[in-house]
Amino acid sequence: MSAPLAALPGVGPALAKRLRDAVGGDRVLDLLFHLPERYASRLAVTSPADAPEEQEVVLRARVLSLRAARSKSGRPYAEVRTEAAGERLLLRYINGRVEWLARQMPPGTERVFAGKVKAEAGAFSMLNPLSAPAAVGLPSLEPVWPLVKDLRLSQVAKAMAAALERLPDFPEWQDPHLLRREGWPAFSEALRMVQAPAEAPPPPDTHARLAYDEVLSKQIALALVRRRQRERPGRSLVGDDRLRNKALAAFGHPLTRGQEQALAEIDADLAAPSRMLRLLQGDVGSGKTLVAALAMLRAVEAGTQAALMAPTEVLARQHLRTLVHLCHPAGVRVELLAGSVKGTQRRRVLAGLAEGSIQVAVGTHALFQEGVRFRDLGLAVVDEQHRFGVAQRLMLAGKGAEADGGESETRQGGADMLVMTATPIPRTLLLTQWGEMAVSRLTEKPAGRRPIATSLHGMRQLPDVVAGIARALDRGARVFWVCPQVTESEATDIAAAETRFAELEQRFGALVGLAHGRMDTDLRERALRDFAAGRTRLLVATTVIEVGVDVPEATVMVIERAERFGLSQLHQLRGRVGRGGEASYCMLLYDEGLGLASRERLVILRDTEDGFAIADADFRLRGGGEALGTRQSGAPVFRLGLKEAEAQDRLIAIAHRDAALLTEKDPALQGDRGRVARVLLDLFEGPETIRTLDAG
Repeated sequence: MSAPLAALPGVGPALAKRLRDAVGGDRVLDLLFHLPERYASRLAVTSPADAPEEQEVVLRARVLSLRAARSKSGRPYAEVRTEAAGERLLLRYINGRVEWLARQMPPGTERVFAGKVKAEAGAFSMLNPLSAPAAVGLPSLEPVWPLVKDLRLSQVAKAMAAALERLPDFPEWQDPHLLRREGWPAFSEALRMVQAPAEAPPPPDTHARLAYDEVLSKQIALALVRRRQRERPGRSLVGDDRLRNKALAAFGHPLTRGQEQALAEIDADLAAPSRMLRLLQGDVGSGKTLVAALAMLRAVEAGTQAALMAPTEVLARQHLRTLVHLCHPAGVRVELLAGSVKGTQRRRVLAGLAEGSIQVAVGTHALFQEGVRFRDLGLAVVDEQHRFGVAQRLMLAGKGAEADGGESETRQGGADMLVMTATPIPRTLLLTQWGEMAVSRLTEKPAGRRPIATSLHGMRQLPDVVAGIARALDRGARVFWVCPQVTESEATDIAAAETRFAELEQRFGALVGLAHGRMDTDLRERALRDFAAGRTRLLVATTVIEVGVDVPEATVMVIERAERFGLSQLHQLRGRVGRGGEASYCMLLYDEGLGLASRERLVILRDTEDGFAIADADFRLRGGGEALGTRQSGAPVFRLGLKEAEAQDRLIAIAHRDAALLTEKDPALQGDRGRVARVLLDLFEGPETIRTLDAG
């Protein structure tokens, strides 16, 4: 199963490359897991006149001639004139090469063609039909796999047949009661039925069996890593609240019930003798940073250091301001380590971390660089965790095992780790990506936060929106205006920040500022500071303001061409307003020509501020990233997953319980079912995934 594709008979280097591109890997197993997107069921007919409309048929015809032609729009195609049962049948191959086709089907030969027949004036036609020599024929039922350029179905079918010959009958790893209840076939039988059906498409429970195998493998892997995490040697970090109480006094507001609960869960993990690995997720404005700050102070109370890593310097500096406000009254030294910290200042920070005089560090990727050493890092916090690679998170946590005093047995696992996300995670992803990580969830917003009134406006209403912004500025409001890109492009008409800035500056003068990702960091930081201080009151920006910009006085958010953003991103942007006590507004400008699905997304955002409901909707509409890999997005969550979200969710819930029971009874996977479950893990996961999971 792990042999390269080129090991299959008839698969040379060129075909192996095309197959790799199509199936996403170079193993025989990758080909076997490349499921058909549909099945072509063909009706055998003698004459094209007998072909039902819109029904795929297979018929026999004699080739008369071939020629190159062009459509009315100028698109080239190859036309093959044939005769079938006395009827004229024209075959058109878009972008087809006459020379190549002539070698395949020279005039006078008899061939079998498959496709849909259309009636024309005095003749019939087929578009891009499949063909085979009459002596070979074409099957009445054929899997149709996703293809890439220059890869033909016949080539996939031949390679798939060779791969299926290698497929053994594996021992059964599923619970027998579940198999009987669901009526599922064995794994190898299900794979053969899906990839090479005999006469009819396989029943739905066949695909469900394969989908469940993949889901279960991921749940077992997660359960094993979580158990290893709990058993890994760590150290107990216990405090006396002396620093926390001073920080809370400086904060000036009581914690929400959700914050109290999350902090209690974090404290229990920190106090335990094993290393903490916990996800803190919460909606925009739910107060995650305060919870993280109090957790970091607990680590300092226990005599260790803490570090908070953010993906951008803008966000790191925002966290720095918050932590300085909370930690300085408690006498705790906080410093920034980022790319802009250079020379004498950088050497001073590095020395303070190494000697322990800096108890809390805030920074970007610079925190885990080779030259950075902590005296005793007890807690590592990673914000916006999805923007970091797995290896980067590992490197930061590993700083806890690099203390100058020498690595002790209790530090082998590195620092305790708390990862945070402001993007609410749907239940499905909680069970797949984070199922065996301890999760704390903040669902409340701090007292005093008011709802944000969200409205939709077509681009034709732009003059009215600008007039409304003028009235808001007259009242002293501060306004964000977000565009999807920096500059105009000839290829698109998407709103550009620089163009919109020039237009608004012409009307509102010095009140308008500009911030985007291509600006020099100092200029962008100055623009953000000017807006926060009120020196400018209309900030035109790109998504650089999505996280890390906290201006409580901002009450209006305009998002231009909102259909170009994801739902969760729109929700994050909207969360930049409504952070003070004043009524706040979000206006979504959209292209009137957008489709029904795009409008549905914007209506969801208009009608709810519940980030978890929005995240679920976003997941349903756009799908998720790779759950157990190092890639943060792009690939489907499951290769063999079901298309119906509810059916897939049901499998995930069953597998979550099944994996928990299996690993609880047999944590080493040495029992009868545990040993065959190892085969399942080898098929779907492999050692790389286990290391990935171990990184959180």
